[in-house]
Amino acid sequence: MSETRSTSVQAVDGRQRSDTAGAGGWDVAPLWWVWLAAWPVTAVFVLSNAATPLYVLWQRDIGFSKGTLTVVFAFYIVGLIGSLLVSGVVSDRLGRKPVLLPALGLALAACLIFANATTVAALIVARLFTGVAVGAVVSAGMAAVTDVAGPERKRIAALLASCAMVFGAGLGPLLAGVLSETLPAPTVTVFAVEAVLLGTAVFAVLRMPVRRPTLPAKGGWVRVPGVPHGNGRQLALGVAVFAPGITATSFVLSLGPSLLSGLLGTTSRIVAGAMAFAMFLTATGVQFAVQRLSRPTILTAGAVSTTLSMVTLIVAVHTSAVPVLIASALLAGAGQGMGQLGGLSLLNAGVPPQRLAEANAALNVGGYVLAGILPVSAGYLSDAVGLTNGATVFGAVLMGLAVIGGLVVVGNRRRVTEPA
Repeated sequence: MSETRSTSVQAVDGRQRSDTAGAGGWDVAPLWWVWLAAWPVTAVFVLSNAATPLYVLWQRDIGFSKGTLTVVFAFYIVGLIGSLLVSGVVSDRLGRKPVLLPALGLALAACLIFANATTVAALIVARLFTGVAVGAVVSAGMAAVTDVAGPERKRIAALLASCAMVFGAGLGPLLAGVLSETLPAPTVTVFAVEAVLLGTAVFAVLRMPVRRPTLPAKGGWVRVPGVPHGNGRQLALGVAVFAPGITATSFVLSLGPSLLSGLLGTTSRIVAGAMAFAMFLTATGVQFAVQRLSRPTILTAGAVSTTLSMVTLIVAVHTSAVPVLIASALLAGAGQGMGQLGGLSLLNAGVPPQRLAEANAALNVGGYVLAGILPVSAGYLSDAVGLTNGATVFGAVLMGLAVIGGLVVVGNRRRVTEPA
């Protein structure tokens, strides 16, 4: 849509906003629009983990090892990180919609490939496309939620953007598990449903009331995303807790079904999807529960939760106790949820809007690099020494990183500003 300027009125995606209205001269969008702006994030994250319960079917039909499975998962990380090197900067310069609409198109293409996959190569391409789409929504999509919310509602924007991500991540495997067990064509139906969800997200993006950037571009278009000078501490604290948290949930997503199969002797896709859903439902609920706490407190609690998750994971694989494994997954969800909320809140509070998508990208690069390396290593280690020993080594390493992250937050607690 065209954008016009005058001394008193500016048009933004078809809506007139008075220069004297609200903070910074912008009308405040209704709260329902803030919720709706988060929907594209949810829709893409439904796709991000929808394949999780279906891997046992593809393993049976195509034939590949746990190590290959984690490689398929890792290509998702490759696509995501590659996307983050571009999408945050492009979104801050060209606007949220020019990034979100192509990303949704790639997500729809991934649905088509997944639904027709008969080779490992097809799964890799579909996961790669999914990763690119996810990278776009965690930078541009989350920044769009903050844009729509406006400067007076930064906390609610961080909460909704973060919850949209984890709720979609949990809904995907549950939806896939239930649909694949109860309807024909188990590896097709879920992606047809997801394509419909993505179509509604396209409509939401087209109507989203976000303004176009007005500041001139500076620096390269493709670069490792970062934050403005003075915001490095906020980014570091967020990554210190978010990275171990999302690595813990990534492990559950990639090797959780194999652990359940070993402990329960079941390959039920509903059970695997339900565990992932419960993990991310915990991540969603805990964010609403702690939203009024200080940001360093939220981050500290996230580090503690991830640490306990790894302790219980080690106990679970050595005792074959399914309830303990489920407890580990729930604690992992809580750790990611609080690490993500704390990191996004710090960035929303301190980073100017024209750099926010890039800052979101930087936070996620810091998290997903670790989430890509450790689970893949654990998968191949499990092929070599057994799932119990592989999971034990993974748990011990990640537990150490979570403890370090918590200590970093505690050590910097007094030096972290708490903007409103």
